[in-house]
Amino acid sequence: MVLLGFHASHEQIGPRQLLEDVQRAERAGFGAALCSDHLNPWGRAQGHSGNAWAWLGAALASTQLRLGVVTAPGHRYPAATFAHQVGTLAAMFPGRFWAAVGTGEYVNESVTGEPWPPKDERRRRVDSTVEDLRRLLAGETVTNRDPLARLEGMRLWDRPDVPPPLLAPAVSPESAAWAARWADGLITLNQPVETLRRVVEAYRGAGGRGPLVLQIHLSWAETDAEAESIAVDQWTTNVISPPATWDLPTPEHFEAATQAVRPEDVRGAVVVSSETGEHVERLREYAALGFEEIYLHHVGQDQRPFIEAFGRDVLPHVADDGVPAPVGEGPGAGGAR
Repeated sequence: MVLLGFHASHEQIGPRQLLEDVQRAERAGFGAALCSDHLNPWGRAQGHSGNAWAWLGAALASTQLRLGVVTAPGHRYPAATFAHQVGTLAAMFPGRFWAAVGTGEYVNESVTGEPWPPKDERRRRVDSTVEDLRRLLAGETVTNRDPLARLEGMRLWDRPDVPPPLLAPAVSPESAAWAARWADGLITLNQPVETLRRVVEAYRGAGGRGPLVLQIHLSWAETDAEAESIAVDQWTTNVISPPATWDLPTPEHFEAATQAVRPEDVRGAVVVSSETGEHVERLREYAALGFEEIYLHHVGQDQRPFIEAFGRDVLPHVADDGVPAPVGEGPGAGGAR
């Protein structure tokens, strides 16, 4: 069975409107929601970036959906703040919150003025942060003198009875294999099917357990031309690959780096089609790779037509009639590795 969720894009939509959008998505039949923790958009045309943690409290309180967030603690805010946020949301909304802990992008972290660590140090920070968070959620008092993830005598006075799942965001097979050491599941992005298959095989081959989660960037409209126009306007700044995506400091730098991007290049990163049937077939193809949850991100800023069309013409033809197990509660899910 596969659960289809709604991606709430803070980079593109203001938090008030995005709250209405996620409520509408629930009414339309989406089974869960996902957002990312940004301080800047990728480009000025996107034009937003509300606080994900404040928004998550409102979204969890005003829907019955389970919500996840992709985040990168340790630079813009310390490990202590991250742990406090996770513990509080998980305690308030048992079984309905999860986090994917990544190494981050400088576009969201450069505002601190602190040096941006290289990738290996950021991975070490994730390892340390996840280990400490699990100890805190278990009721321990934690001190960590590592300058990348410093804590001093921290305790979570309010925490959930059952710890929330901590997933790993990974795009490459190499990152997926690294994440398998600690993650409760894997979340990745739409790529060619063979690439996704290698990512899944690398994660499972390295002992990775828990659910496989996929985020799909797509653009839908009444015509192909309109769908392509939306994708080009909103997602051109995202058509670059690591390490550039990790290390560019501002939206203006992303715009400069993508000046030569063509519409066909955008189509390589976004599933562009006015035919809901084509989206159904693509989603079935992804589900066949073993992805248990697929979050749909329409890259336009007006979500209502997409939500209504996909609720009517896509969700019933892809999602199983059964009730999917929440992230972290299916076979193979677990805690600290």
